[in-house]
Amino acid sequence: MNSKTDQFKGYVDMPVPEGTDLKEAIDKLRKEKNAIILAHYYQTGDIQDIADFVGDSLALAQWAAKTTADIIVLCGVHFMGETAKILSPDKKVLVPDLNAGCSLADSCPADEFAVFVAQHPGHTVISYVNTTAAVKAVTDIVVTSTNAKQIVDSLPEDEKIIFGPDRNLGNYINSITGRSMLLWNGACHVHEQFSLEKILDLKKQFPEAEVITHPECKQPIIHISDFIGSTAALIKYTAESDKKQFIVATESGVIHEMKKKSPEKEFIPAPPNDSTCACNECNFMRLNTLQKLYNCLKYETPEILVDKDIQEKAVRPIRKMLDLSERLGL
Repeated sequence: MNSKTDQFKGYVDMPVPEGTDLKEAIDKLRKEKNAIILAHYYQTGDIQDIADFVGDSLALAQWAAKTTADIIVLCGVHFMGETAKILSPDKKVLVPDLNAGCSLADSCPADEFAVFVAQHPGHTVISYVNTTAAVKAVTDIVVTSTNAKQIVDSLPEDEKIIFGPDRNLGNYINSITGRSMLLWNGACHVHEQFSLEKILDLKKQFPEAEVITHPECKQPIIHISDFIGSTAALIKYTAESDKKQFIVATESGVIHEMKKKSPEKEFIPAPPNDSTCACNECNFMRLNTLQKLYNCLKYETPEILVDKDIQEKAVRPIRKMLDLSERLGL
């Protein structure tokens, strides 16, 4: 293996010359290589600030589908890089660290999900975007938390639906649509860990604060929330609300964008059950760093590759999601 691109750790482990201004160097490389940097709201603030576009899963997919860049650098987790590659197979798609996985995607092995689907014929299969390319390949429609309700609502009322892999999001969509979707038993480790008791304690400390929650959270957290919505919806809500304090029950990286849009407001991260933590972070999202992003652009690796057969099958449900989202004005 070429020592200059040694990836045994899942990323290019090369030192950066002392005194390098990483932001300036990254900006120079992206221009030279006609590259676009896409970052999820759960990334650290320095990566969000240097990205060409920051968004939730739906927005990142939309950008990946329409960009004219030669290289897409996806600062997020592995399935997001796969989604970009599926939508833009002719482009080089890079991620700063291949180890940036997803506990929710991992909770739904493709072979097991395919068996589950086969055991329930006659169902429309809806998969959350937080899944591997192989799971998307056995799916009819992909959704995100931004468009899941509207897409489910667009289907006939008597449609039999399998929804995977997030049981919490599935339960929430069932509750607000009146559906009885058959749910895969998966979950996100970040959104599973919020402490109801600690959030209620925060409410006592900040009685004027609203609890705003991502629908991947458990039902007890949903029930005590003032607003439930996708990452993008939570940001929009806090920007438009007259309230000045918010207890935020989702990955704490989103607070960076909330503060940028509403610097005069206070955002309090909801704590997990772990008594040593004051906020809840995705350890996978935090694997990406500016140095890894710099090396990723410089050496054009690690690269996301998707099997052609899987890509051709997986692109159909993603395209269907994007088409439906456009039609529904999302």
